[in-house]
Amino acid sequence: MNEWLLARGYRYAGIVGKLRTEPDRRDVGVIVSDAPATAAGVFTQNRVCAAPVQVSRDRLPASGVRAIVCCSGNANACTGEQGLADARRMTELVAHDLQVNPEQVLVASTGVIGRPLPMPILEAAIPKAVKLAAQGRDAASDFAHSILTTDTGTKVASRTLGEITITGFAKGAAMIGPNMATMLGFILTDAAVDENDLQHILKASVDVSFNCVSVEGHTSTNDTVFLLANGAGPKLSGHDLATFQEAVRSVCVELARKIAIDAEGAEHLITIDVEGCRTDAEAKQIAKTIAESALVKTAVFGADPNWGRVVSAAGYSGVMFEEKDLSLWMGDMLLYRSGTPLPFDAASASAYLKHNREVDFKLKFTLGSGRCTFHTCDLTYEYVKLNADYTT
Repeated sequence: MNEWLLARGYRYAGIVGKLRTEPDRRDVGVIVSDAPATAAGVFTQNRVCAAPVQVSRDRLPASGVRAIVCCSGNANACTGEQGLADARRMTELVAHDLQVNPEQVLVASTGVIGRPLPMPILEAAIPKAVKLAAQGRDAASDFAHSILTTDTGTKVASRTLGEITITGFAKGAAMIGPNMATMLGFILTDAAVDENDLQHILKASVDVSFNCVSVEGHTSTNDTVFLLANGAGPKLSGHDLATFQEAVRSVCVELARKIAIDAEGAEHLITIDVEGCRTDAEAKQIAKTIAESALVKTAVFGADPNWGRVVSAAGYSGVMFEEKDLSLWMGDMLLYRSGTPLPFDAASASAYLKHNREVDFKLKFTLGSGRCTFHTCDLTYEYVKLNADYTT
């Protein structure tokens, strides 16, 4: 699969704006749609939300969107009225060069909380980025790099449906918790989709992807996912719209997995499959509780097949069940069946955790058809070090 298949009708730029102290670090990015696009957005559920979240949320869903502007290194969060003015000013700078209304531009930021934006830097950098915006992989790669903070690499995914292409970019490596986290997602398509359909599709896709990934359960102030459809391709309706929704969901799930496995210092991607609950919501509640258990995460890091930590986390999740309702697998090893522990080779189980970058836990209940797939990572020494030193 070519992750760099690009939706038609979009231009990209990512430049060194010098917001960040690292030399040659791209930190200001733009996406320009050559035609007015319908647009949808899903944002953090944190009551403390960044200025760009507030500005973009007020503008969506919408038709006629022409661009997105983003900066990394400064979250523009907890910055009061000045922060709101600065976020709006970022959109004005793009709009001026494109000769469009500022309301047709969306904005996102990521980085350190509580610091005012250095607007003189952005006043110079944003017009430069707009002028450099171009089509093609190199320009798209520059944008993908410009949105990163502690990520180890870019996160890109794409799907094609006949004449239609869907391209997604994301950033995120820590402060990741359900209801999104310190992550940004930009999903672009050349299909023509009504704005209300687009909003429904995005929300449904986020619920089973970015809202089913956790590093440490911390919900950030800046979480944003945009979905733009510029109509360079065919208009979608009926069955084609359902197929399109599944492709958007697939892009989001791939990006969410890349976020989890790129978590700061992570050595394992942990997938938790829960099935057989009364509802999908109950399955998600159990999976989320397991994913956020420091004891589960450290056991995986240490290659300790202490499966009791998984079962006990399910038990305190708040979902009502009896022990006999639950069976547990680690990989293809059945460890716990209908409330009864089974004999297993501890050395082989430990080796499974030690030698596999991706590990799976499956919990099967006997209560109904509810299910959820959730992604997290292990908790390592490096994660603690990186986050202890984040601003110092």
